[in-house]
Amino acid sequence: MASSPVEEKEKKKEPLVAILGPTASGKSACALALAQRFKGEIISGDSAAVYIGMDIGTAKPTEEERKAVPHHLVDILEPVAGYNVSDFKEQAAACITDIVARGRLPILAGGTGLYARALLEDYAFSQAGAEPALRKKLEEEAKREGAAALYEKLQATDPQAAALIHPNNVRRTVRALEAALSGVPVRQQRARVLAYDALVMGLKLPRELLYERIDARVDAMLAAGLEAEVAALLKKGVPRDCQAMQAIGYRQMAAYLDGSLSYAEMVSKVKQATRNFAKRQLTWYKKMPYIKWWCVKEGSAAEYDEIIESMSEKIAGMSASFVEINTGESQ
Repeated sequence: MASSPVEEKEKKKEPLVAILGPTASGKSACALALAQRFKGEIISGDSAAVYIGMDIGTAKPTEEERKAVPHHLVDILEPVAGYNVSDFKEQAAACITDIVARGRLPILAGGTGLYARALLEDYAFSQAGAEPALRKKLEEEAKREGAAALYEKLQATDPQAAALIHPNNVRRTVRALEAALSGVPVRQQRARVLAYDALVMGLKLPRELLYERIDARVDAMLAAGLEAEVAALLKKGVPRDCQAMQAIGYRQMAAYLDGSLSYAEMVSKVKQATRNFAKRQLTWYKKMPYIKWWCVKEGSAAEYDEIIESMSEKIAGMSASFVEINTGESQ
């Protein structure tokens, strides 16, 4: 018996364009141009951009950019709040459904490989509760033996989780070890079948160019007032050891403000940490064979326009599918 129209509609996957790549590769600019051309709305995949008041160090879209194109999962939490991949997946999926229902194109921009994979491959997450006794034991172990020793333990226990955590981030290391040692996995990966009708594109730059762009971005953040931004967060009472303040740039600037680092040391550490983060992102992307890579040679606006043009036929077809998914005409 033939499927009913309702059943056919339910089988239809929602369209999604994902723009991935290492930090400073031009994902945000590319997503903005793409959204303006194809009536799109951008979903941020940056776990720090969710925090209110953390604008400069997260390279958050400007007010002008947000007026030009709707952005989602930006400025939704106070810095003291926690946020994880499960939260992101749930919220991003809801955004996609809402955007498609309004006849517009959802565009995922940036984020870690884990965040992108969780959404695209529809990871299922354990709902198991915390293990207070185990957590306390691990926290005491960190104080006794140091952050490096605890991080090495996580590398041996759950190398995938360790790849996404900075060795000095004791809080996240403890939580990851707590999940791994409790016998209940934090995440459960399904078969690699994408949950969306997705075009997943990646921007890849020569290492020298990428590092130049990273250094330039850090210098621009400092010139734009990163020091004042971090000082304001600390004055407001945001704890230095909370999740938000572990973000690259914020952690090092806080150390400079309390005298633990000189200004030159702080700048050097921010740039090196950003490079290391870019390497970790690329490691995750290697596990995502469905990414279609574009090699960026100059990083100019014209080059990104060429990339978008090369995708235009595919994206136009995805946009046309809105009519098939929704009962009404695209807006």
